[in-house]
Amino acid sequence: MIIGTIINGIVIDHIPAGRGMAIYGYLRLDELECEVALIKNAASKKYGKKDIIKINGILCLDFDILGYWDPCITVNIISGGIRVKKLHPSLPETITDMIFCKNPRCITSTEQELPHVFRLSDRENGVYRCIYCGTRAER
Repeated sequence: MIIGTIINGIVIDHIPAGRGMAIYGYLRLDELECEVALIKNAASKKYGKKDIIKINGILCLDFDILGYWDPCITVNIISGGIRVKKLHPSLPETITDMIFCKNPRCITSTEQELPHVFRLSDRENGVYRCIYCGTRAER
């Protein structure tokens, strides 16, 4: 398989195998006009298998949200065919409309227009809680 070289763009690497499509959908990469490649189940010495997303274009993305998906994900910024920056996204303080509250008594269950907002309550264990009812988010 041959996938073209990225001249100016982003490579999201070390995505846990099988999660690439979920990240692709959440970042709305299907709406981009530039080339995007999703590589599933690529060989990885460290993890066995991994997914990779290559984007041939510079985007303004919130890379910290990738830290929620998995803290091992790396983001490589490519400029002129050379990696100029390597990011290790950290856990964001808040997450909006990416995870949803499972508590049937939460106000978000009845008020459909309210955003689902979760705040990081335990950084060490990656625990998020709903800001409205305090329910722990499920991964």
